[in-house]
Amino acid sequence: MTLASSVVVPYAAYLRVYEPLAAFPEPERSHWARYARRDDLPGAQDELRRSLADLLPVPPVPVPVHESSDAFVAVVDGVTCVCPWRTRLRGWLALEELAERLPAPLLDAALPPVVRRQAAADYERWLERNPDARPWIRSATWHVPVRWFVLFADDEREYAKGDDGPLLRYRTPMVQARRRVARALKVLKDGLGEGPLIDGLVDVGRWLEEFHPRSLVELDYGGLVHAVPPGQLDDDHSAADVTEGLAALREGDGERAGRVYERLSARWSAVRRRQNAS
Repeated sequence: MTLASSVVVPYAAYLRVYEPLAAFPEPERSHWARYARRDDLPGAQDELRRSLADLLPVPPVPVPVHESSDAFVAVVDGVTCVCPWRTRLRGWLALEELAERLPAPLLDAALPPVVRRQAAADYERWLERNPDARPWIRSATWHVPVRWFVLFADDEREYAKGDDGPLLRYRTPMVQARRRVARALKVLKDGLGEGPLIDGLVDVGRWLEEFHPRSLVELDYGGLVHAVPPGQLDDDHSAADVTEGLAALREGDGERAGRVYERLSARWSAVRRRQNAS
């Protein structure tokens, strides 16, 4: 059920995989087939509001007690594809990342140690029963990781201004995303040797390999569209910039590749500065 609220929850971007129904075993396949026929499918903001609502009780509930039975739905060339939310799994993964990002006093104030220990124990028991589990959704706050843009081409960019605010996303077939990752890794390894961009792209590539080859891959700016001024959003063609930078590296033009990287860095640094000002 969609939550009745007009509050927009920023500021995160998402990398999602939508798998065809054939990728799911029964009885999950039948569940998603029935689900996709619903008229009241929830959206990304509904998912975020539900997650934030769990943090209001005292003590907070950082990870849902039960796994979500919701998903995002897309129809690709007549084929129904779904992207399960798996909110519980993603909550556990986010909690692990949070411990690495926040100072201990701030983390303890937001999520007391006893709450985190219980969540960690629950996750450990759950993993014993679900050793091959993986999320269909990755998220990033206050920026879009540069490695995500490698998966897409500029002509796959969708930008629209609707009553609910702007939408900026890219969508591509899984086979294209995997091919672009492989090509980019070759260029980057030949030109740079090693580095965090390469490591991050290797990780994304491994994640993509876990899904059905006829899946759809989507990069959604999500709430970030509310953190970027409209004029800058109109001019944001970051996937094209990444494509240009890789082409420059392939041609041995380090100077041009550097200019593209500086352009990308300036764009996303400006967005992240808004986080510190908020």
